[in-house]
Amino acid sequence: MKRKQFLKALGLGSLGLFAAPKIGQSEPKGPEQLGFNHLPADAGEQQKIGKMKTVLHKANSRGHANHGWLDTYHSFSFANYYNPERMGFGALRVLNDDKVAAARGFGRHPHDNMEIISIPLSGDLEHQDSMGNIALIQEGDLQVMSAGTGVFHSEKNKKLDQEVRFLQIWLLPNKKNVSPRYDQIKLDRAKMKNNLLQVLSPSPNDEGVWVHQDAWFHLGHWEAGHQQTYNFKRAENGLYIFVLEGQIKAGTTVLDRRDGLGVWNTQKLELQATKEAKILLMEVPMH
Repeated sequence: MKRKQFLKALGLGSLGLFAAPKIGQSEPKGPEQLGFNHLPADAGEQQKIGKMKTVLHKANSRGHANHGWLDTYHSFSFANYYNPERMGFGALRVLNDDKVAAARGFGRHPHDNMEIISIPLSGDLEHQDSMGNIALIQEGDLQVMSAGTGVFHSEKNKKLDQEVRFLQIWLLPNKKNVSPRYDQIKLDRAKMKNNLLQVLSPSPNDEGVWVHQDAWFHLGHWEAGHQQTYNFKRAENGLYIFVLEGQIKAGTTVLDRRDGLGVWNTQKLELQATKEAKILLMEVPMH
């Protein structure tokens, strides 16, 4: 997609995220548009290693925007950050690393036909939506919302004196115009210790939350030296590794804090924590 088409989609066909006022203030007359959810996914520039293919996204190569109330890093093209080679990784369309100031947040805004996952890293994030849900999500929680036929929601920092940090992740669904739904779970962080805890899958009967996509997410908190093999669930899928903290080796590639690596055309991947590390693995369809 060319930049002109990207900006056109951003301005005319987007469902944006809008800045919320500070607590006690009225809504601004001209809301600030920050996002969209109607662009195709692309694995981007590919590096071939035998049959396995990889794409490396170093932390300092991500898009960045500081809106004052929101300091955010984009692993893939989003809002004013546009890179034609960073339009997503298969069904993984958005991976935003957000820091929201005290008492601020994303005001009421719409989404449709997108699976939206939030993973808090610190602080308290309050969620409200048009389905009647009002919830508080904190570190150790995971939230999912299927936008489907359309939903309005808002996300605000509940604290008056502390920032909130969280990952905002969007997956393209494998089924459109489903009934909107919301779910939230508390994770057993003890099960992440030198392990991969499944936190998302395609099945309501499986561990973690579920989504309308053949995707599996895992979280791990590993001591230095821990090694583990990740076996892909589906041959058609790719794996996007995102290092939350520390350092790991994925195959032969060393990944530091906030680095991302996409891997596909393989059935398994060797992982090792070279330092104490927290990692997020996202297995998604590539087509």
